[in-house]
Amino acid sequence: MSIYLRGILDEDSIMNIQRRPNCVCSACGKPIYRRPLQIANGSVYCSLACCGKKQRVEKTCHVCGAAYMGGKRTCSRACANKTRAGIKYLGLNAMNNARQGTLLKEKVSKQRGGVCERCTNNNFAILQIHHKKERYRGGSDSLRNLELLCPNCHATHHLGRSLYNKEKMI
Repeated sequence: MSIYLRGILDEDSIMNIQRRPNCVCSACGKPIYRRPLQIANGSVYCSLACCGKKQRVEKTCHVCGAAYMGGKRTCSRACANKTRAGIKYLGLNAMNNARQGTLLKEKVSKQRGGVCERCTNNNFAILQIHHKKERYRGGSDSLRNLELLCPNCHATHHLGRSLYNKEKMI
């Protein structure tokens, strides 16, 4: 005989103690025991799975009528596309500045041969578009306002002549 509970119970009977159910699971109706404070706080659940099932909030998609969960207005991207209004994709990428810059470079290079207009560097991959009159000063993207320059000529134009002086370096 062990000393458990002052010698009244042995080790085997301690492991088999179960409380009598005093409430039922709010999700599945299974009888369970919970502390009185837990019961007073509101809904009680027999497991995390029942808790998740009971607390989930399902919505109905207004396009296809399917039930879904989440913060979106529709159940899928396909349903969202069906309800889209006012957006038409013409393939112009008008809001994509990188794409517009590439298109301008291609237009200028077709017209002017695809070489730097100052040093005749013919590496098309590095050539840059230069606005003769800057856009913030009222210049436009018209072809007569654009010039195709290599990075060296472009930097020299904006930063001025080179500050390198051989005599000062000695």
